[in-house]
Amino acid sequence: MKLGLKRIDWYIIKQFLGTYFFAIILLIAISVVFDINEKIDKFLRPDVPLKAIIFDYYLNFIPYFASMFSSLITFVAVIFFTSKLADNSEIIAMLASGMSFKRLMLPYTISAAVIATFTFVLNAYVIPPANITRIDFQNKYIKNKKETSAQNVQLEVEPGVIAYFSTFDSKSNMGYRFSLEHFEEKKLISRLTAKSIKYDSLHQWTVIDYMIRDFDETHELISSGTRKDTTLTIVPSDFLISVNDCETMTSPELKTYIDRQKKRGIGNIQTFEIEYHKRYAAIMAAFILTFIGVSLSSRKIKGGMGLNIGIGLALSFSYILFLTVTSTFAVNGFVSPMIAAWIPNVIYTIIAIYLYQKAPR
Repeated sequence: MKLGLKRIDWYIIKQFLGTYFFAIILLIAISVVFDINEKIDKFLRPDVPLKAIIFDYYLNFIPYFASMFSSLITFVAVIFFTSKLADNSEIIAMLASGMSFKRLMLPYTISAAVIATFTFVLNAYVIPPANITRIDFQNKYIKNKKETSAQNVQLEVEPGVIAYFSTFDSKSNMGYRFSLEHFEEKKLISRLTAKSIKYDSLHQWTVIDYMIRDFDETHELISSGTRKDTTLTIVPSDFLISVNDCETMTSPELKTYIDRQKKRGIGNIQTFEIEYHKRYAAIMAAFILTFIGVSLSSRKIKGGMGLNIGIGLALSFSYILFLTVTSTFAVNGFVSPMIAAWIPNVIYTIIAIYLYQKAPR
């Protein structure tokens, strides 16, 4: 199907996307300056190489912040560019020439689709591997936020097999007061307990000072030993969950991780679910904020561009704030992660419809 784009459509698309990417570059430059100012004492330490600061941290910092501020910049770009058109009476001329407001939205919708695609690809596939390097740099040279221990860990290794650690320390790869229980049809058939367990490599573990109790209908068989190698389909990262781990996974990896953790009975994965749903909600956000921006700024008003930009900034910041609040509710278990990610879009879709109906015709 041909879109039938005219010169005016290409003009709007180029101006919209040009304003968007220029604003992204400007905001990233400002963010880098503020970030350097905040971390300058860390960067000046002799053990922090300049090459790592530039290539490991800031080169991966740029796409991360571009994605973070994408919704805000989309809104500001629409408000800024459309207000200029309205102030110059260009929108009035378009509508007077017979172009409907619905037809005027076509180049804006195409631009929003470009931004939504750009943002999704960044969030789903580009930023996660970049975040691994960036977060490793932060943990090594700035502030280590990596989880190094866990207490009272219980998870399902595989169907009918439940593992428990009283404590686990990642520095020594040691777990203490470990147990492994096997069930068949909800009936305990075997239980291994050990004073400690050591993680060796992928799925390879060694239990130390262990005792195994096997049960049948009438008897109990007990065996023990000092060391025993075993294979468990778990790794420390399954339960040593850091606050930034969700940012290092591509969307397919994130979905696989969430499904696996749910099957194992691990409940503190709300942050991962929120991150997963936010990546898809951001696609709709680009269209919603674009429609709000055009509807709001397409009318020539007495306050001019400054008033439109002020209203636009207030709405965009309120959107980001609303998303942060609902995410907090999801982490605390008050709402589901999917609802938390999509509620702002639902509310602002209603606002977009109202403003669209009030826009000049």
